Amino acid sequence: MRCLLPLLAIAIAPAVTRADDVSITVGKDAIEFKAGSAVVAKYAIADSVAKPYLYPVLAPNGVGVTRPWPVEKDTPGEATKDHVHQKSVWFCHGDVIPEGIELKIKTTEKGGKGVDFWSEAKDGTGPRHGKIACVKVAEPKQHAKNHASVETHNEWRTPDGVKIMDEVRVIHLVDSKEGRTFAFEITLKASVCPITFGDTKEGSFGIRVHDGLRPSEKTGAIVTTAEGTTVNPPAKDNLPIWGHPTEWIDYSGTLDGKEVGITVFDHPANPKSNWHVRAYGLNAANPFGRKASGFPSQKDNTELLKIAKGGEMKLKYAVYAHSGDVKTGKVAEAYSTFKK
Repeated sequence: MRCLLPLLAIAIAPAVTRADDVSITVGKDAIEFKAGSAVVAKYAIADSVAKPYLYPVLAPNGVGVTRPWPVEKDTPGEATKDHVHQKSVWFCHGDVIPEGIELKIKTTEKGGKGVDFWSEAKDGTGPRHGKIACVKVAEPKQHAKNHASVETHNEWRTPDGVKIMDEVRVIHLVDSKEGRTFAFEITLKASVCPITFGDTKEGSFGIRVHDGLRPSEKTGAIVTTAEGTTVNPPAKDNLPIWGHPTEWIDYSGTLDGKEVGITVFDHPANPKSNWHVRAYGLNAANPFGRKASGFPSQKDNTELLKIAKGGEMKLKYAVYAHSGDVKTGKVAEAYSTFKK
């Protein structure tokens, strides 16, 4: 796979003007990403979280484009009863099977055979979901004034705390006048046992957009794919683009009187993703779902993705928080830079 750093270097060329200087500060429970003096995102790594997540995520005009709840409580007018596990921006999968390891706590996922890292299901005795624990954070790197990165190390654990997989996750922030790219370089390592990724729609690199951008609402976002297909509000689940491949999907609308948007990018070097994308505000690229996921494009595919013991899988995704709509926010141009 081609390294992400050369392509990010292109994004910091002199043609990109008026971008803020960026910096990264590592704390005990969170990593702060700054553009100028403003904190534009925080990456939660506290032991109390089920998996690391990025919140808030601010566009260059200062507007937060992901849902505050359940990280923040009592936001006026916000829905607070659905999908507690969908915290802003995250990566995981709903059925990770550690081959050869007997699981003491079974998943609640229908048809699941492994560990559920997607939901945060519990019963009377405790969690039924896995935990992605951040165990190490390296010193941040400054690549240019508007580009910095930080490397984190995660352990993927069963509900009762048994490690089944290691991960190295590098997060890049590249700032531009139109938008901010948070690029994730993910290396999954089968250091304990062979890993099989189960067939489920519940995955994988996902965001939950701000409630004001939900296309289910009349005033919600317009959803646009890389091919130019659009879904206009009000829309109902499932969106017609659900379960199909595309290079990116953008939600653009108006929040606090300002035009904003947020896009998920799927790198072409990845196993091709199909999209778990819903009118209530979920936008997730899933490379692992097959026939049982219900994805229309996978109706004849039963071949699961696996990592042999000692092997690894590399994935690259990004979330792009932009001012303006899909055109003025230069989503296609940002993706072209990301994928090189």
